[in-house]
Amino acid sequence: MDIVALVDRIGESPAAALFGLITGLIFGIAAQRSRFCLRAATVEFARGVLGDKVAVWLLTFSTALVWVQGATLMGLMRPEDARMMAVPGSWSGAIIGGLLFGAGMVLARGCSGRLLVLAATGNLRSVVSGLIFAVVAQMSLGGWLAPWRDKLAALWITEGGRNLDLLSWAGLPEWGGLVLGAATALLALELARRNRIGVSRLVFASGVGFAVAVGWVLTFGLSQVAFEPVVIESATFTGPSASTLMFFLDRNSILEFDVGLVPGVFLGAFLAAWAAGELKFQGFENEINMRKAMIGAALMGFGGMLAGGCAIGAGVTGGSIFVGTALTALMCMWIGAILTDFLVDQRGATAPA
Repeated sequence: MDIVALVDRIGESPAAALFGLITGLIFGIAAQRSRFCLRAATVEFARGVLGDKVAVWLLTFSTALVWVQGATLMGLMRPEDARMMAVPGSWSGAIIGGLLFGAGMVLARGCSGRLLVLAATGNLRSVVSGLIFAVVAQMSLGGWLAPWRDKLAALWITEGGRNLDLLSWAGLPEWGGLVLGAATALLALELARRNRIGVSRLVFASGVGFAVAVGWVLTFGLSQVAFEPVVIESATFTGPSASTLMFFLDRNSILEFDVGLVPGVFLGAFLAAWAAGELKFQGFENEINMRKAMIGAALMGFGGMLAGGCAIGAGVTGGSIFVGTALTALMCMWIGAILTDFLVDQRGATAPA
């Protein structure tokens, strides 16, 4: 793709939004067909099963590592220039926010990315939860909840004015990330073989990780030719959900990568579900599930903004370039999800009536 010609023709901001749309389309199609979901993987793991959902998540994560680290070695991406690496990170935000997000995605029965994909297929529960998530995320970014987020994030900040690059910190060579990604992919493929996952689903699971690499490469390429500073970023849904909401509410909002990403995921998931004949309206089963979903969505909105990213943004996008606080947030999301599943779902299912 000739980025210079594209920018000359449509401008820098529309080009950023177009790149977000492309990334979102790939992500939406792949996530819908692979049924990729961190919440499902954590619940499966919490119940002592290394099944198809864990295999799909691991394959997505490892594919993102392989593609992004490969692109870095080829000079198509520089992790040190990415926004989440170039600014200070918050250890306290990653820990507290990750725990809250993990708990929230179990209560809401899906992480923010999964809710967006499900909403595109006609799941009204996900539509309601997704709107609550976006509103709370915006409140945490610049509204009533922002002071609380700032206080919690300021408790423990990374040193040196930047986030921690775990590859450099561990003293690994430049190709170390690619090797780690390949090793994780082999583990994922072995789990996939044991669970008899079809080739098609494996390809689409890999496509989710590929979408993350596409976002990184496209925004990095744009940053090299643009006159104005361009944020180097990729798929994430906490900040973009809030940005997309405000884009449609504020007439002075401008086009950016985030504004293209969310509609792209929705459109991609819709087209994938339509082609497979899986469009179907669904609602809340009962009042209890509705209440849990609404609380979970609010926890994800605040937790994701505090952690610096959602299950995709921190867990896959940030993890693919070994951002210290991102992988810390991912670990805490797993812990929060496992504890919530045990305390709420497992114990609730066995409690006497």
